[in-house]
Amino acid sequence: MRSRMHRKWIVLSGIIVCVINLNLTADPDANLRTPLGIVDPANSNSSHNPITELGHERSFYLAGSEELGENEMRVIALGSGMPQIQRNQASACWLVELGNGDSFIFDIGSGCTPNMSMLEIPWDTFTKVFITHLHSDHFGDLPTLLAGGWQMGRSVPLEVWGPSGLTPELGTEAAIEHLLGMFRWEFVSKSGRAPMSSYAIKVHEFDYTKEQVVYDRNGVVIRSWPAVHVMDGPVSYSLEWNGLKFSYSGDTTANNFFLENAKNSDIVVHECSDPIEVLIESRSWPPEAAWMIATSAHTQPAIAGQVFNVLKPRMAVCFHYVDNGLDSRQKLSAGVREIYQGPFSVAEDLMVWNITPETIRVRKVIGGNYAFSLPRGNELPDKSKLVRASDWLEKERMDASEVYRHVLENLDPAYRKQILEKVPKNMLPE
Repeated sequence: MRSRMHRKWIVLSGIIVCVINLNLTADPDANLRTPLGIVDPANSNSSHNPITELGHERSFYLAGSEELGENEMRVIALGSGMPQIQRNQASACWLVELGNGDSFIFDIGSGCTPNMSMLEIPWDTFTKVFITHLHSDHFGDLPTLLAGGWQMGRSVPLEVWGPSGLTPELGTEAAIEHLLGMFRWEFVSKSGRAPMSSYAIKVHEFDYTKEQVVYDRNGVVIRSWPAVHVMDGPVSYSLEWNGLKFSYSGDTTANNFFLENAKNSDIVVHECSDPIEVLIESRSWPPEAAWMIATSAHTQPAIAGQVFNVLKPRMAVCFHYVDNGLDSRQKLSAGVREIYQGPFSVAEDLMVWNITPETIRVRKVIGGNYAFSLPRGNELPDKSKLVRASDWLEKERMDASEVYRHVLENLDPAYRKQILEKVPKNMLPE
């Protein structure tokens, strides 16, 4: 009796899986050999059918693989940390996706955009950004989102909402104006080579002192209110849609503004910084600096527990700590649990919460390490604005016309035709 074994190789999220199909015998009625002897199929009590498909919900979120229901919200932690970015943890960034197709980013801290890329979603999705305040760990990757947008599939301008400051130069509009000035060389050099609408940005600055609606479109209402952080300017937000509510603190100490405006939230994401002793012992902060910053700028775990205990959300979430990969999450959780015993998560990068009126599921994103090319709009660059290097630089280019001719000749005919029709003649091989 000859056994036959078939192998199928499947690539799933960068992992090669070998699926082995054992055809033990050509005769399905023959006896089956086991470590304990021979089994006669005719006498076995096996009446179940083979498992041919997944019969339960996945315990992970495979990036980009699940459509949201009509009454569903998905919240993804694209960054859960502080300014000390590390490979396993980016600074603060939260993506909220809704069943109506809308998506919103709350804060866009340093190091978070690789996690955006991991989702393999065209960056046309990432066009609405709500900044709580202008610390680098809350808006430091805005330049990357802006400048890298075209390469990642964004074909429309960004819109950014953010607070004013105590003086005009401390507000969001001034920050964006200086950001665009910093990128002037970037933008000019891309003129005529890339569509410039993806480099455009529209700023919506609002008064940080008010409790107000700052966004109201397509059934989505976003409110802001003052946060009590290191100085005037920071805000917190809530998003309400279809009977679901997400509230997000940004950086703040516990305050009455938040307790009032975050009522009746399904999910509350509140900062919860490392305990004071961790700042001193594990992160080598001077004790006086640890005390001043922890008590006047941020929220300690037990105090976050008090906030959750008052609000009683369906899900409470802590973020804004340094994940050491050992015991930092456990210490945060222990501090919160001194006070609060309700549903609770300590956020990690790429943790996911799916929220419906009936259920909340908590999982992690599974995805690849490579951001492949994503679909993009059809906007073409304005060739009339093409810039070139000065003549004295251009004449020093090595003659590569022979290589370029060979490349052009070996391209797909449709690609070659489009290049010959649309690229300026002086940029084609002679």
